[in-house]
Amino acid sequence: MENTEANHTEDPNKTAPPVETNYEAHKANPGPAPTVNEPDNKGAGQAMKWIIPVVVVVLLIIYFFFFRNNVSN
Repeated sequence: MENTEANHTEDPNKTAPPVETNYEAHKANPGPAPTVNEPDNKGAGQAMKWIIPVVVVVLLIIYFFFFRNNVSN
């Protein structure tokens, strides 16, 4: 079970601290880190559309070569 504090409330009108640029000066109450924008132009989908069919074919070859005649009656 999670340990949650039911009495925690946050003021919705309070402004967020600015993005942190000097951590050493604000160690006690640091602001959020700056965001990192990285391009996502080479996703895993390009590799998966080739890897999955090859793996399926290899597994089918292994099945038919080793286990096709191994039927118990």
